[in-house]
Amino acid sequence: MTAVEAPPAPRRGWRAGLRQVVGSSRPLSWIDTAYPFAVAYLLAGGSVDAALVIGTVWFLIPYNLLMYGLNDVWDHESDLANPRKGGIEGVVLDTRWHRTTIVAAVVSNVPFVVTLAVLAVALGQPLALVVLAVSVFAVVAYSAPRLRFKERPGVDSATSATHFVSPAVLGVVLAGGAWTWPVVATLVAFFAWACASHAFGAVQDVRADRSAGIGSVATVLGARRTVRLSMAGYALAAVLMATAGWPAALAAAVPAAYLLSVAPFRDVTDADCERANRGWRRFLWLNLVAGFAITQGLIITALN
Repeated sequence: MTAVEAPPAPRRGWRAGLRQVVGSSRPLSWIDTAYPFAVAYLLAGGSVDAALVIGTVWFLIPYNLLMYGLNDVWDHESDLANPRKGGIEGVVLDTRWHRTTIVAAVVSNVPFVVTLAVLAVALGQPLALVVLAVSVFAVVAYSAPRLRFKERPGVDSATSATHFVSPAVLGVVLAGGAWTWPVVATLVAFFAWACASHAFGAVQDVRADRSAGIGSVATVLGARRTVRLSMAGYALAAVLMATAGWPAALAAAVPAAYLLSVAPFRDVTDADCERANRGWRRFLWLNLVAGFAITQGLIITALN
């Protein structure tokens, strides 16, 4: 009978720490926040200038480190019991690097936030200060102790949606864009899509969250109703985009594709909620395909 071997001790070098800190920022998701800002800024009339570069870089890495890195610090205990952690859905952050991650998140974000605030004033766009404040607050409040918006059913999905829609709103405001119906419809559709996506993502964790005493929109509504609510959110996003005028209406196909992607899970029960993870992993890759399709559409529109 052989003795059970102890798991290897975590690597302590600075390279391991760097991998942990960078990994906690979810590199696969960097584009999800930088892209909306850059596209919205340019489409709203902005040019390739300091505001575009600084905003895009901030939303690309520091913003995601603030959002996901702090979450990995404050959710460490639950992450240890989460079998999905450790791959593309996030690292399990070694406690040795918690302080480093917090410091890195704060230090990397402050210069960008201050600079964007100064630019907002210089560009005569004071509303951008409000959007900037809401964006940062939503990121911190989502997982911060005592606030924990992620555990407030309904508020969790709305806050998560704010994480991704606020960069686009900031882009429009900084560029001094007009609030026409196509702009409003697109942003509201984006918000509906993001709420639906967050709600669907919570389905796979219904049993685990309930056993841990964690609340979410899915623990309140149950797996089946949450999936169907997500489908309704995607349908609403598609309808809104269809009213946005040509050629934006073509983008209605994007939320429709997500609706079709989650539809097979419409009858999932709380007892087998974990099988929704297949749909969630497909969602992560569908994001890349959808982003590519939207980019091609924007390029074709610009060339014409």
